[in-house]
Amino acid sequence: MALLMRLFPLLLCVIAVTVFAAPADTSSASKPRLGMNVGGAADYSTDFPFVDIFKSSRPWISQEEGKGWGNGPALELDEQGWIKRLSDQGDCYADSPMNTDLNGHCPLGIYTILYDGEGKLEVALGDAKVVSAEPGRMQVEVGGNGAFFLRLRETNPNNYIRNIRVIMPGFEDTYAKEPFHPVYLNRWKGTACLRFMDAMRTNGSTQVKWADRTKVNDASYAQKSGVPIEILIDMANRLKIDPWFCIPHMANNDYVENFAKLVKEKLDPSLKPHIEYSNEMWNGSFPQTQWAYRMAKEGGIGPADRPWEGGAQIYVERSLEIFKIWEKVFGGKDRLVSILAWQAGSDSFWLDGQLLARTKGAEDVDAIAIAPYISVNVPAESQPPAPNAAEVSQWTEEQVMDFMENEALPQSIKWIEGCKAVADKYGVKMMAYEGGQHMVGIGGGENNAAMTALFVKANGAQRMGEIYKKYYDAWTAAGGDLHCHYYSIGKWGRYGSWGLAEYYDTKPSDVPKYQATLDWAKSQGQAVTMDPWAGIAAPTTP
Repeated sequence: MALLMRLFPLLLCVIAVTVFAAPADTSSASKPRLGMNVGGAADYSTDFPFVDIFKSSRPWISQEEGKGWGNGPALELDEQGWIKRLSDQGDCYADSPMNTDLNGHCPLGIYTILYDGEGKLEVALGDAKVVSAEPGRMQVEVGGNGAFFLRLRETNPNNYIRNIRVIMPGFEDTYAKEPFHPVYLNRWKGTACLRFMDAMRTNGSTQVKWADRTKVNDASYAQKSGVPIEILIDMANRLKIDPWFCIPHMANNDYVENFAKLVKEKLDPSLKPHIEYSNEMWNGSFPQTQWAYRMAKEGGIGPADRPWEGGAQIYVERSLEIFKIWEKVFGGKDRLVSILAWQAGSDSFWLDGQLLARTKGAEDVDAIAIAPYISVNVPAESQPPAPNAAEVSQWTEEQVMDFMENEALPQSIKWIEGCKAVADKYGVKMMAYEGGQHMVGIGGGENNAAMTALFVKANGAQRMGEIYKKYYDAWTAAGGDLHCHYYSIGKWGRYGSWGLAEYYDTKPSDVPKYQATLDWAKSQGQAVTMDPWAGIAAPTTP
């Protein structure tokens, strides 16, 4: 284990706190359940949440002939993000990429483009061609790898093009009432909770006021404030799954109160909103954590030479304030699951002394949630005898899996057990806000292509599924409760192989770690979908 401690920095656990009318259950009453972190809207997303892919489109890129990429004049946008006017100087236009970098793993065929207003839309820079066009409606045949650009060439400032919808094949008649792709909904049906941290673009959020949030009628949801809260509530309602919301770190009390009111009004009353203040405010690599450090230093909170301790105090105090606001709106604690988050690797000092000791335990909070990753984090440079990325890149798949099973997995289990001891001390549950494998290059190691290829291959291996089974069994044996894997579907590469599968058209049986995750959930009595494509026409393939 000494080698592990030198080679791989501790990936620390987070604490989630939940507020209920009665004291939290102790370990004997915990019920292991699978939850899931789901991604947000992006033109490069391989998960396809929406059948209108313009909702996942990149914000407009201003272009001008003869100039470099994105060097066109500033665009004049309305409050929803539609272009009101293109510059009269030079040959100016605007692009928005669609289905980028998906390697053909997207629906192919006839897309229908609908819009209001007057102007000229084109498709460009991809294997797509217009097959019909009339004012307000185009049909485009998309082939190849599925990528193309929607290009705005002209728009009438008095009746500018807006309300653009780019509808996948087969959904023109249903997209308005059924905005989510059916496979996206099917995939995590039967899980216990969906954590919307990424969907809400929590890390580095700039939201302060309620007006700063994304609105349902905004042009795209692929923006810094993330998917609209109303859309996330709708998703939870359709699936009958508890939502886990992350409150922006700078959100004022009015924002928090209006958020709570919206959820109370629109969320199915049988569901319990899980509330967490921001994300990983123990993690110094995130802007929200650095913000907390600055606030602590400016406010004289905590030791001047250890701003992370003051940041922890700010985090706990603000979390409790947020929970109280939600309790007031909901008229009590019965429906609320309020979540604190912190490191798990130093459970006694941080979870106990710095966090829960500042609360009234189960009277204030219901659970600590941790991120017990199976961590294999390899830097470009290291101190001997710890190997660096160049050395690890020469390992065989068997060697890296040996390390994961014999070193990283026991370390993860040790974190779980340590955090559970703290949870039991305060009479609260232990949850996981994130978890799964954490095989990735760090500190320049991510630039080693050979090591990245090794890690990607290992993530698809049968043995990875076997390690996942041992991991989930250890969580169950320790008395863990909700475990939200990080994350749903996403491409594997140099910055990690976080997705249980890489593409939306992948079936669980094709990826052992994906199948092992569903098998564990099913063993806990969850009616998870073992094949999200069941009853749905298969996608067109290249």
